[in-house]
Amino acid sequence: MSVLDDTFSRPGSVVSLLRTTIGLYLRQCGGWMPAKSLTDLMEVLDVPVELTRTALTRLKQKGVLISEVKAGTKGFALTDAADMMYSRGDRRINFPRNMQPDDSWCLISFSVPEAQRERRHQLRRQLSWIGCGTVAPGLWVCPDFLREEVNVILKDLDLQRQAVLFTTRTPEVAGDLREIVSEWWDLDYLAGLHKDFCTEYGAVETESVPADSDTFATYVKCIDRWRVIPYVDPGLPATCLPNDWPGGRCIELFLAIRRSHERPSLAFVQTILQEDSGVATEVGMAVT
Repeated sequence: MSVLDDTFSRPGSVVSLLRTTIGLYLRQCGGWMPAKSLTDLMEVLDVPVELTRTALTRLKQKGVLISEVKAGTKGFALTDAADMMYSRGDRRINFPRNMQPDDSWCLISFSVPEAQRERRHQLRRQLSWIGCGTVAPGLWVCPDFLREEVNVILKDLDLQRQAVLFTTRTPEVAGDLREIVSEWWDLDYLAGLHKDFCTEYGAVETESVPADSDTFATYVKCIDRWRVIPYVDPGLPATCLPNDWPGGRCIELFLAIRRSHERPSLAFVQTILQEDSGVATEVGMAVT
């Protein structure tokens, strides 16, 4: 469970910014990056070299990174498990999904004995992280398109035999469905995440931006702040949400920033790699 999700690092923290930088660029830049390039990039994010080195050690301990030497240069690559984690995160972060009113739901029923309470705690934590709502302590719910992620969690915790998944249409409840849904999910918290993101990044330039350090810093910090939202917000249908739900506006803003900043930010990273003793040329870059 050490690298299945990003919950152990708070957005904006040194570890979180490093994980986000790694997720955005390490795979695109040949699957390996010199240690100096990582510390240089983190300095652009106002993180001192000493703190970056400490964070790199922590990510090695968490099973995210491994040390590798190429052409006599010390650097880092992803573990296989971390590579899969980031690949799953690509879909979540870059292509947020929303349910339509007629889409199916997935019910997760589980009973984990007290002797396995730590795994039960981990299960609830992981289900919450991927956007599941709580109907009852042993009954959770999510959009059916999250079923595969639920199965990954159950398999990783070896709890497949303690859980049963059901597919259902719109739940039948006594009273207003919107009110009931607000008991399954903390909609005030989710709305607050959307509003805060819009407040912080609503003025970001989304037309023509240069391939410089400011663009890189803005983009990495934006992704680091955004990455939590498409996980904890499952993308409920409009029929289950308040009329003034800010999610759509937030998603549009994020996508606009990604379109304008993604390529210039990558170009800046390429420049940093090329400046660091030509290592990018030696290892062969996978970016076009």
